[in-house]
Amino acid sequence: MADKTRFLRTTGQHATISPDGFTDGAFVLSIGGAEQSHVNLAHAEEIFYEYLRRIGHIVDLAAPAGEPIRVLHLGAGALTLARYIQVTRPGSVQHAVELERELLDYVLQQLPLPAGTALTTHIGDAREVQAALPGDLFFDVIILDIFSGPDAPEHIACTEFYEEAAARLSPGGVLIVNVGDEPALTLVRSQVSALRRAMTGSGPEVTTDVTAEATVDPGNSFRTGDVAAFAETGMFAGRYPGNIILIGTTVPWPEDWTAELTARGPHPATVLTGVELDRIAG
Repeated sequence: MADKTRFLRTTGQHATISPDGFTDGAFVLSIGGAEQSHVNLAHAEEIFYEYLRRIGHIVDLAAPAGEPIRVLHLGAGALTLARYIQVTRPGSVQHAVELERELLDYVLQQLPLPAGTALTTHIGDAREVQAALPGDLFFDVIILDIFSGPDAPEHIACTEFYEEAAARLSPGGVLIVNVGDEPALTLVRSQVSALRRAMTGSGPEVTTDVTAEATVDPGNSFRTGDVAAFAETGMFAGRYPGNIILIGTTVPWPEDWTAELTARGPHPATVLTGVELDRIAG
């Protein structure tokens, strides 16, 4: 850990990796002085941040326990979820997209991945890289984790992007979107509506000027899918900032997932679907 700080040219901020101070072998990635990710190198199956634990629970339900899956991470951070997936689903094939080249290099240098991890990294804009992937490459799970407030990139926080992502899903695949937002939940509301239009077919057909490959479709019926929201119960009241996880499925929402996710926590946890989700839809 000799090189403890790395300058990120795209944002002009400094990234720092330091011991978390409580757990041996665990480290915290901070960017611009703000904590961004937590990694336990000795026990990658243990996820510290609550919202990432919730995403991990969704990934657990996406396929039978221990079965390898194909995953696309849009936003890499410290690759906490990539590590989790490798140790809980050995043999999984993963791709990670990160805008900051220096950040990805820094993380991989300072925090080695679990043995056997099959991870392909890509540097660039999430939408552009996703569109440029081979046309026959599809994923069981796509995780978007780049939204950190109301000022989300417009070309990603939109129905067209979600349609392009959904077209990359295998039949039965899951699109997971972490939305960090302020108390008014302005971004959450807009993203619920955008994701619903993409997954249920109530919105327009895909139209994009990014690249022709963005219209790839493996033949799944994602437009007959569904959308749910998963978070700490108090988040839905819009009283404080935090994270709400949106889940787009290519099939109708599995009712047993609601009970599973609520039981797994962190507690207290709530899952909104159907008409219950309408109250936070834009």
